Amino acid sequence: MRGIWKWIGLAGVAGVVAGGVLVARDQRKRNSYTPDDIRARLHQRLAESGPAQ
Repeated sequence: MRGIWKWIGLAGVAGVVAGGVLVARDQRKRNSYTPDDIRARLHQRLAESGPAQ
């Protein structure tokens, strides 16, 4: 029974590490945008949303 808890703990640690990697990758992707890129994307999303009601 002790062995099962050991494997569950190791699986949990692996999940936390994998989650940290995904967060770091997402953060690098967000940091790669320039202010002009962000502004252009916001203007594009506003135009796609249609007229204000």
